Amino acid sequence: MNNLRTSKALKFVSYILFPVFVLLIGLSIFHLAFLDEYGNTGATKFIDTEMFSSDYVYYITDNIQNAYNQKNNGSRMFMQLEDVNGNEIYYLNRDYMYSYYNGINEYVDFIIIDKETNAIYTNMRSSDYNKEIENMKNATKYWNYDNGNIETNMEYINSNNIRYNSTYQYFVIDDVNSGESSTYAVDKAITGYTIYSRYNPDRTGGLTNYKIVEGIYEFCLKHKEMPIYILPISVIATFAIGIYLCWAIGHEKGKDEITLNYIDKIPYEILFLAWTILLTIFAAGAIECLHIANYITVIFAFVLYFICYIICAITAVSTIKRLKARKFIKSFLIYKVGKWMFDKLKKMFETIDEKTTENKRLFWYYLLFIIISVMLACLFYTGIAIILLIGFWIWAYYKLKKYIIGQEKIKNALKDIYEGKNDVKLNEEELTGVLKEMSVYVNDIASGFSNAIQESLKSERLKTELITNVSHDIKTPLTSIINYVDLLKKENIQGEKVKEYIEILDKKSQRLKKLTEDLVEASKVSSGNVKLNFESIAIKELFNQTIGEFKDRFEEKNLKIEVGMPEEDIKIKADSRYLYRIIENLFSNITKYALESSRVYIDVKEENRDSNNQKYINISIKNISKDKLNISSDELMQRFVRGDRSRYTEGSGLGLSIAKSLTELQGGKFDIIIDGDLFKVEIDWPISR
Repeated sequence: MNNLRTSKALKFVSYILFPVFVLLIGLSIFHLAFLDEYGNTGATKFIDTEMFSSDYVYYITDNIQNAYNQKNNGSRMFMQLEDVNGNEIYYLNRDYMYSYYNGINEYVDFIIIDKETNAIYTNMRSSDYNKEIENMKNATKYWNYDNGNIETNMEYINSNNIRYNSTYQYFVIDDVNSGESSTYAVDKAITGYTIYSRYNPDRTGGLTNYKIVEGIYEFCLKHKEMPIYILPISVIATFAIGIYLCWAIGHEKGKDEITLNYIDKIPYEILFLAWTILLTIFAAGAIECLHIANYITVIFAFVLYFICYIICAITAVSTIKRLKARKFIKSFLIYKVGKWMFDKLKKMFETIDEKTTENKRLFWYYLLFIIISVMLACLFYTGIAIILLIGFWIWAYYKLKKYIIGQEKIKNALKDIYEGKNDVKLNEEELTGVLKEMSVYVNDIASGFSNAIQESLKSERLKTELITNVSHDIKTPLTSIINYVDLLKKENIQGEKVKEYIEILDKKSQRLKKLTEDLVEASKVSSGNVKLNFESIAIKELFNQTIGEFKDRFEEKNLKIEVGMPEEDIKIKADSRYLYRIIENLFSNITKYALESSRVYIDVKEENRDSNNQKYINISIKNISKDKLNISSDELMQRFVRGDRSRYTEGSGLGLSIAKSLTELQGGKFDIIIDGDLFKVEIDWPISR
């Protein structure tokens, strides 16, 4: 059963067959109704039916009216031809021949003679109208009128059931079967006209409404029994398909819930409105196509029928899916708007129920404002009410403005605290209510922030002093150790093991000395306790000098230095000692951690970085690390952190941190970029000319 429910092929076939069976039901009902209305007279041909006779006489009487209007009112329904045998001939204008009469005008010839002028009004061309009149009298179907007498071989418009009312000037046709009468008005008496007409089936071969109705009539008569079988079968099939689709719509393989698409998410009012508009347009088009009878319009009418079905199917399927998913009511736009309003009201009342006094106070103030405004507005036509209302609005504006000014003061105070200012102090007496409470909190935060800064500075100062004192205390015995190691190295010691031990002592003592110096310098730099002596320094000369000093160490690691410098000399404002220390630390870092037998790239270039047209020098130093760099650039610039996690090298982990701090103290910018094994340092420094 589940396979039937989720079968796409079966659903597709059902969607195709459903409109076919609905169309068969409609055609069967039309078949039965048509036979009941027109097929119970026993006429085997459409020209023998009351419908044909009714349209026939309507066409004739209408052209009598046209002839009268052309003669008396200047109408141009007929165009005048040359006289034939001394008579004025008026031929029916072709532009007016296809407008009405259900197409029967294509098959009826008429000659209307004005007795007063002997003018002939006709829709046929001939050189001998007297001969045409004789032929009309002998036609298969004809209808003539002269001096109140009717001559015809048509059953329903003969002298027994059609009469001319000269008082009210219209024809009356009595329906023998129903007893009802149909009237065909003529503005003036037709006694002044002689009328000859006939049915001429050979007059045209085109498809008209008349031909369609004639074909339907003959088909219905020939297949009287057809709807008796087709109608119940179609009804049963339609109900069966409809029940299956209602059961299967929305279910797909592998999904337990009802599947909704983008159409099902459109608000239902919009979907229903679109359905109504489109259905009205296409249904009206289909009906209009049936009124304009030809093969193309009939086919087009069926196409429009299936388009209407598709529009209805989309709406019906979406409706069923929403109902089955229990989202029909929720899909209405009015429901969503109502729910949104309900949620807002609920949230508002929940806010009122909260314990915060200010929320309740705000609500009651606002409600009171609305009530007073409405009351005063209702009394608007009295002068005192207008004055009170304007005064109330001014008072409300003053209170709101005062509240906003208080908020602005608190916001500015918080901004100052955020930017690091510790002397923020709000005047609590200038504020009221919740703003006064907030000002107390802001002042407490500012005071606490100031105390925290003082404590932090004190802690940092004590830390610096501790590091300096400890370093100084270490430096004195360390100097003695280094001196005694130097003395031992000068002694003529024969034992190789002793020499090895002395060498190790020398290296470790030198490393400890370097670490102590770095600690002191790092402490000074971080606390800002560094005196800078700015001077103009030629950057190209500084790099060449430093590269020369590190030449042996670079060659020892087989590192090839690739230098890119601008041709002109560039000078920067910096402390020469500390700028040299920055570059020295970076080069030292390269000799320790760069991959042996690799290249080191040093690029110096001039750049324009900001809107003030301030030029900067960009120093870029790149090398390939010999160890895997599983560390971030921010972490690498912290103190005592090295890319070499095993710590088998002689580094202290302070070199990059010191270089970064010294750069920033002198107004530069220091960045580290790590990309795989690529280690890159970028320094931006303002240029002085």
